[in-house]
Amino acid sequence: MALLEISNLVVEFSTSSGPFRAVDGISLTVDTRQVLAIVGESGSGKSVAMMAVMGLLPFNAKVTADKMLFEGRNILALTPAQRREIVGKDIAMIFQEPVASLNPCFTVGFQIEEVLRVHMGMNRRQRRARAVELLQLVGIAEPERRLSAFPHQMSGGQCQRVMIAIGVACNPKLLIADEPTTALDVTIQKQILDLLMRLQQEHGMALIMITHNMGVVAETADRVIVQYKGRKMEEADVLSLFESPRSNYTKALLSALPDNATGDRLPTIASYLGPDGTFTEAV
Repeated sequence: MALLEISNLVVEFSTSSGPFRAVDGISLTVDTRQVLAIVGESGSGKSVAMMAVMGLLPFNAKVTADKMLFEGRNILALTPAQRREIVGKDIAMIFQEPVASLNPCFTVGFQIEEVLRVHMGMNRRQRRARAVELLQLVGIAEPERRLSAFPHQMSGGQCQRVMIAIGVACNPKLLIADEPTTALDVTIQKQILDLLMRLQQEHGMALIMITHNMGVVAETADRVIVQYKGRKMEEADVLSLFESPRSNYTKALLSALPDNATGDRLPTIASYLGPDGTFTEAV
C-alpha cells in the first residue's frame, strides 16, 4: 500500500473574474522511503497541490479528488480535528521563504517546542531537551543559546535549518519540502540538500521535493513528476526522465539548462509548443 495516494486532484479558486483552476487532475503515489520530485515553472500548481494535501489552502479554494489517501485513510473525509492529528506529526511541510514562515514574535525555541507540545505531549523539560537535540541534528552551532534567538537574528540558511528541525521534530512519515533552497547561496543550498537527504535516509521518511531546479531533481529524486499549468505532463524515474523525456514540455525544460546549450542562445519553451500554442500532451 502506498503511503500517499492521490487520484484526479482538482483545486479551483473563486476569484472576482470567475473560477481559476490551479491544479487540474493531478494523480500521484508516494511509497515509504521514496523521494518524489515535483518539478515545473512557477505557477504550475506544485505548491498548491501539496497545500491541498496539508489542508492549508484559503477559504476560496475548492478541493476535490477521486482519491486522497494517507496510509489508506481518506484525508478529505477527516474532520478538522482528525486532520490536525496527522498534519505536523505524520505529514510535515517545509515552506518556501523560511524567514517569512517563522513567526517573528516568538523565539526559535518556542516555535520548535510548540510542535512537540501539540503533537507529542512532552513536558517543558522534555521539549527543551528535544529542541536542543533537533538544532544539533540540523547543524546549528550553540543550540542551547540559539533557542532564545528570534528569526531576524539568524541568517536565511539558519532559518531554513530551523524549519527543517520543526519539520522532522515528530519523526514524520512524509516530509514535503517546498523549494527548500530558494534564496540561498549555492554553498548553503548544497548543505541544505545534503541535510535533507541525510535525514530522509536516517529516519526512513518519504520525501516530496517541490522545485523548479532540474539539478536538485537529478541529485535527490527517485521519481519525478513534471507539471505545467496545473497538469501532469510526465512521470518517470529520474534516469529515464533525463535520458529519454517523453513530453515536449520536459524536453523544453531540459533544453533550457545552460549545460545543454548548443548555440549562443538558449532555446525558448515557445519553440516546443504545439500548433495551437500549448503543450497538448499530458499523462
